[in-house]
Amino acid sequence: MDSVSRASQGVELRGVEKRYGEVVAVRALDLEVRPGELMVLVGPSGCGKSTLLRLIAGLVEPTAGEVWIGGRRVDDVEPGARDVAMVFQSYALYPHMTVAGNLGFGLRVRGTPRIEIERRVTEAAEVLGLGELLSRRPGELSGGQRQRVALGRAMVRDPGVFLFDEPLSNLDAELRLRTRDEIAALHRRLGTTMIFVTHDQVEALSLGQRVAVMDRGRLQQVGTPEEVYRRPANLFVASFVGSPPINRIRLSRDEPGHLAGGPFALHAPSGVDRATLGVRPEDLVVAAGGDRDSMEAGTFHATVLRVEALGSEQRVHLDGPGDAAWVARASPALRVVRGDRVGVSVAWERSHLFGPDGRREEAVPRPMPHPGSR
Repeated sequence: MDSVSRASQGVELRGVEKRYGEVVAVRALDLEVRPGELMVLVGPSGCGKSTLLRLIAGLVEPTAGEVWIGGRRVDDVEPGARDVAMVFQSYALYPHMTVAGNLGFGLRVRGTPRIEIERRVTEAAEVLGLGELLSRRPGELSGGQRQRVALGRAMVRDPGVFLFDEPLSNLDAELRLRTRDEIAALHRRLGTTMIFVTHDQVEALSLGQRVAVMDRGRLQQVGTPEEVYRRPANLFVASFVGSPPINRIRLSRDEPGHLAGGPFALHAPSGVDRATLGVRPEDLVVAAGGDRDSMEAGTFHATVLRVEALGSEQRVHLDGPGDAAWVARASPALRVVRGDRVGVSVAWERSHLFGPDGRREEAVPRPMPHPGSR
């Protein structure tokens, strides 16, 4: 299982589509996962990410398109011959077998020599901290330990590609964090290609070298966590990735060259009559009080609805602008309470403007003289 002795396999999907009758689970999707990369597929439930993983594994057949692993087209190759190992959400361990028995079961089925099975099981147990548990049965293990056994069972196969289908969903918050770190460490040690499916965008951003965001069977954006978060391709990505979610307000052209909505007036990009402004919570600066008449362009007043004290930061919920409440991240030093009137300014260089089709405009939003506040 030494990464030097084993070449990782790249994965490529070319125009892959999967239909179930009238339902399209995956739509004409192109994706390349580089050899040795840890790629995370993320999106809401039902977006097609788990179906995509099963297409790669060979558990379902594509309706159209091609699946390539390690430079070889594998559309008609049986799952067991694709050089992949899959870890599911459920541990699926054999309760009557010991940890060692579960780890080595797949190798025994394949007729691997006993001494080789023992070597691989011992290596996997050492990497995953299971050495002292090899004689125990699954019923004697914690949830985190059982998940590590499931990881080890895939690991001993020494595959060219690891596939993870929401493997942390059954764990509590502390175990999720710990096991996520173990998977990242495992990737660094083995250097094997890994494709990890999750609906948790925090998990995706913290684990993936690159992140592929999906919605309704379509690939919305592929990029590094920083790219996906700071340069979202469209309004869906901007809204789905980030916690708390991005603040939004709809704007429309009120006169040539102007987009307006709530307290904002912005220079309109050429040809844009309607748009949505998006501002991350950390890109809002909240100031207690403030002089209404001296506000600069692009700032506004709002009323504090509630304050969440989270130790290292506060989340200040505001009554606007627009129809929905906005959320700002603020320092614990800020002293505001429910009902306070505050001034709010925007870090415009980090804000986003999305056109009528939802795609992000390349131009940075530029405020015009303040048209009045709430």
